[in-house]
Amino acid sequence: MSDNQKKLKFAIVGTGNRGVLCFGKMLVKRDDCEIVALVDPNHVRSAAAAEMLDIKPAFFKSISDMLKEIKPDAVIITSPDYTHCENAIIALDGGCNVLLDKPLATHVSDCRNIIAAADRSSKILMMGFNLRHHPVLKKLKSLLDQGVAGKVFMIENREFYHGGRTYMARWNGDYAKSGGLWIHKGSHDFDVFQWLMDFPKPVRVSSFSGLNVLDEQHLPFKLRPGVEAGPNCRRCAYAKECPDIYDCRESKLFGEDAIAVDGYYKDNCIYVSPKSVHDNGMSIVEYDNGAKAVHSECFIGPINDRKYTIWGDRATIEVSLTNREITVYPRWSQDTVTHKIAPDDGGGHGGADPLLLEAFVNALKNGEASSSTAEHGMWSTACGEAAELSWREHRMVEIAELFK
Repeated sequence: MSDNQKKLKFAIVGTGNRGVLCFGKMLVKRDDCEIVALVDPNHVRSAAAAEMLDIKPAFFKSISDMLKEIKPDAVIITSPDYTHCENAIIALDGGCNVLLDKPLATHVSDCRNIIAAADRSSKILMMGFNLRHHPVLKKLKSLLDQGVAGKVFMIENREFYHGGRTYMARWNGDYAKSGGLWIHKGSHDFDVFQWLMDFPKPVRVSSFSGLNVLDEQHLPFKLRPGVEAGPNCRRCAYAKECPDIYDCRESKLFGEDAIAVDGYYKDNCIYVSPKSVHDNGMSIVEYDNGAKAVHSECFIGPINDRKYTIWGDRATIEVSLTNREITVYPRWSQDTVTHKIAPDDGGGHGGADPLLLEAFVNALKNGEASSSTAEHGMWSTACGEAAELSWREHRMVEIAELFK
């Protein structure tokens, strides 16, 4: 094979569901890519991942260990959020291109350190903002770029995510590890706002959030005398009657053998387990161009959708990702226009994940400019970090505070 026909060599850092069932499965289907290394401190999980993907990679407990023996073309980082800074810097300093799943990091200070590493390495660092590749949002972006809405002065997203309740069962429910859900989850949406509006700078943020349902007072079953709930689904006395059971006992990645290595349970009770994040909230962002954005997220209820409303001086636009529908309401006309986006051909997040990977592969092969830069990731984290400070400290937060 010629140089431009050689398979790109990838390492996956973090062998959880995102690394294995998303990026891993997509990579093994491609003829131009191969997974040469899996990096995870849990050797049982790495071995299970290799078996699930039917590959024979090298195994390492850290990126530093890997770089002593292997230097892949690219590293995909899907490890827990609080590890992103260290892992990204080591990979970049080691001469690897990086696709870093959102968020860039859990603090602006760490984002700036990652950006400095990318600058000195001259390697590609692309953010894993898959929503930018969602066919519905790509169509919306096209309409806005065409001026259909005119000047956008306000934008809103209401996110309903029933599956988000499982954040409370996993490491995501620990503020120290996720940076809070305004970063882990909201970083998607803060980035979409900035992307749709051509990247105005956020100036200040207010947030109102709380843990109002997923606590011990709201167990969805009646306790029997002397029988406590939890501590996790696999051992809970109420597993058969709980409508929120998160059953991952059969998972090769998170079974008893893996737990024996690091003590990590993916199925902690979402009601009685310790947690330090919100299960619902609203954030308001003001930008330097005067525009405002409102993002609300709720992990309670049966609905799964992102519903956007965009207000411009020429039209109002409403969007449903689940219905794959965009409706344009012209300001001075009753002639509404509805765009129905065709069902995706497969792939996670409405067909966005394969397009995200394709963009990264094209960047590696052709030197195409990354569509999602580390600077974009930093501003997204800034909004999330400010939102976390706002609701925890009961005040409006100036973005400039985070850059001091």
